[in-house]
Amino acid sequence: MIESVLPARLARNRRLTAALAVLASAVRVRQWTKNLLLFAGLVFAAKLGDAVRWGDAWLAFAAYCAASSAAYLVNDVRDAESDRLHPFKRRRPVASGRLRASTALVLSAALGAAAVAAASALGYPSLALLAGFLGLQLAYSFGLKRVVALDVVAIAALFTIRAAAGAEAVDVRVSPWLLVCTALLAIFLALAKRGGELRAVGDAGERSRPALARYSLAYVDRLLVVVGLATVAAYCVYALGARDSPEVGVTIPFVAFGVGRYLLLVRRDGVGETPEEILLTDLPIQSAIVAWALIAAVVLMTT
Repeated sequence: MIESVLPARLARNRRLTAALAVLASAVRVRQWTKNLLLFAGLVFAAKLGDAVRWGDAWLAFAAYCAASSAAYLVNDVRDAESDRLHPFKRRRPVASGRLRASTALVLSAALGAAAVAAASALGYPSLALLAGFLGLQLAYSFGLKRVVALDVVAIAALFTIRAAAGAEAVDVRVSPWLLVCTALLAIFLALAKRGGELRAVGDAGERSRPALARYSLAYVDRLLVVVGLATVAAYCVYALGARDSPEVGVTIPFVAFGVGRYLLLVRRDGVGETPEEILLTDLPIQSAIVAWALIAAVVLMTT
């Protein structure tokens, strides 16, 4: 009896594991790292010992993870045909046929509702920011990402909303310069992604993403250097100009190293198309981020 039941149980477990893997891929769990930006307000306000604010920050993080995943699912249904022309995107669950478009849309609606419920618990300003985030995500998926320059600006705006939402959730004032740094860093990452896509798709670029036809590798590489330098410069202004804690300036080398290292990887290895992969696999960048966060937290809590 046991011998007949065990294979069936193992088969069910394998099917469940496979289904969970498809689900994790569809909602892009690995890209939730982008939403760690929601904790920036908590760090720079030196409120790390406030348990209530930590709870609010985690709730905001959950809301934006759900909202991001909802938008990714809609985007994948919208772009299924063009994704099949892409060497990497064709493996996405909807494009590959592992997840039905109808199922993806139902899951997207459920995640969107969960995100709205979580943001509502944080207050009307947080709900308004989330609504703006979802609206911009949809505008990006249905049009903006096909317009050169506007595609990059939209990505920068999405990151800036995340930073503002994190500060709003924990009821702290966020420096305008920190928002400028966030926007510039997002533009830097978006340009690196475009460069990675150009290297990956070659002549199929216009069919897989129309806006790519207006970019060139030489143009993107030049912009990357300029925006990278502007990002570090803006952070220097923010860190050294902080009225309460100018000692934050000691973290500048870690930001400069992280931007420089990322630029090196993009231009040398062409890995900019998947920024989350770099953040999750490159030890030097991971070390710089951890060192930056720890030192910034210590400085802000002791000054």
